[in-house]
Amino acid sequence: MRYLILSFLLFASGLIQAQVRFEAKVSREKLGINERLRVDFEMNEDGDNFNPPSFDGFTVIGGPNQKISTSILNGKMAYSKTYSFYLQPKKRGNLSIGQAEIVIDDKIYKTSPLTVEITAAVDKPTDGDSSEIIAEDNLHLVAEVSKATPYLNEAITVVYKLYVSPRVSVSNWRELDSPKYNDFWSQSIDIQQLRVENGEYRGEPYRYVVLRKTILYPQKSGELNIEPLTLSIAVDVPSERRDIFGSRIYKTVNKTVAADNKKINVKSLPDGKPANFTGAVGKFDFNVTTSKDELNAGESLQAKVEVRGNGNLKLFELPALTAPASLEMYDPERSENVNTNLNGMQGSISETYTVVPTQKGKYPIPALSFSYFDPSSETYKTQTSDELLINVEKGPLAGNEPSGMSGVNKQIVAIEGDQFRFIKLKTNLRPVSSDGFLGSFGFWSALVLPLAAIPLFILFGKKREERANDVRGNRIRRADKLARKYLSEAKKNLGDQKEFYLALERSMHNYLKAKLSIQTGEMSKERIAGLLNEKGVDAQTNSDFISLLESCEFARYTPASSDAMQHDYENAVNVISTLDKQLQG
Repeated sequence: MRYLILSFLLFASGLIQAQVRFEAKVSREKLGINERLRVDFEMNEDGDNFNPPSFDGFTVIGGPNQKISTSILNGKMAYSKTYSFYLQPKKRGNLSIGQAEIVIDDKIYKTSPLTVEITAAVDKPTDGDSSEIIAEDNLHLVAEVSKATPYLNEAITVVYKLYVSPRVSVSNWRELDSPKYNDFWSQSIDIQQLRVENGEYRGEPYRYVVLRKTILYPQKSGELNIEPLTLSIAVDVPSERRDIFGSRIYKTVNKTVAADNKKINVKSLPDGKPANFTGAVGKFDFNVTTSKDELNAGESLQAKVEVRGNGNLKLFELPALTAPASLEMYDPERSENVNTNLNGMQGSISETYTVVPTQKGKYPIPALSFSYFDPSSETYKTQTSDELLINVEKGPLAGNEPSGMSGVNKQIVAIEGDQFRFIKLKTNLRPVSSDGFLGSFGFWSALVLPLAAIPLFILFGKKREERANDVRGNRIRRADKLARKYLSEAKKNLGDQKEFYLALERSMHNYLKAKLSIQTGEMSKERIAGLLNEKGVDAQTNSDFISLLESCEFARYTPASSDAMQHDYENAVNVISTLDKQLQG
């Protein structure tokens, strides 16, 4: 009887233990080193303190993903809980997956170790259907560099494209890290609107969008690194679940993608640089002109030294103009009319000298030479201007004045004896009497005025408190003050294109805050135009204000001359003044 009871207890114990199942499964037992493996740890009872193995020899690229399912079969409830990992093998050979642990009903259960065989890379790798893996395989950020071996100061283009497979879709994205172009002169090309285009990525059909275009001019030779652009992207990928109609349910995965680091090898400019070479690289035309070649002494003319073409226009110096001593020449005014696109900087730069002759005669302005390096022909080229002759018709002849300081008449200054007559040497000072102050008007004023000022201080305090509690009024007054401040800052920054247009745009926005009581987030151009129209602003003033905002946006990314900035500033003053009168009316 005792043996029978013992056998029954052992059987029952084994039966109870057999009810708990905790095991490891792999999606395949043999795979290439360029494929991925899914490992599932499955249990039929809910447990705590799950402890996965270390996965030596693998890189965990996804997981743990947890899945719980409950079903009823023949009146019995079946429970399943699974932890899934996605692994990328690091090397070939037989790799082991160690034991995982779980605590169920205060007992520790362990899975059996598994071994998988890792072979050489396969031509067509197949992977699991993890959402993270699907997002990674169907989303690619690529940096395309126009030239890998440019010359020093030769323009190259970096275009960042986001490729998206038809299997997934992108709902939104944001920039995590912008590349810092060390050792480059850089300028971003503004993309007004993102356009989705069809293309191919590694031979497969993809959609892509150009996110950023940047022009780079390398400033040193040797191997230079172009840092990657990094984005966080919300990707909609098909999941394992289906709806009641059998269609796959999509899951949103946040994926971080980065373009590869790009290495370019910058070549030094060849030997044989001309003596007047100042670093110009590209294709240019050189010219020296004057506004007139005949004038009278005392009149002025403008001599312009100009370089026009395609290249690093902002990164070299123009040759300096020289003139005879009888021509007074002032420091030049530099002007830049340069546009930047995928072909680099195009346009012209010039320096305009004001020249004033002082004597009659004919004066030559010597010819100037300008040298540049042409990357297409890999040669240095030099252009020389013509000699200019200035004919001064009326004025004193050269050589008529005495040597030394010409035109200066020296006279002896007579010193009289009364040159210090304005200085008072005798004073009529009287001591202030200390008697009579007590009881005087000054005494009673000093005594009564502080007491009389107490009600004024109380009234002032109440007004100040009311003003402090007026949140809306304070916000309007603060915005109006900022508008005046930024408009003055815009005037101070005339000549500094970026700071000028930022300050000008801020002043206009803060003016709208003060007058229309709207916040910055509501300031779309359509919203502003609608509000101004509702306030009775005429169509012309409304259009001028919106055009000025668009001019600020556009000018931040395209070169603008000093004259254009002065024009925009004056236009802003006139538009705000006109708008203020109409809003008050």
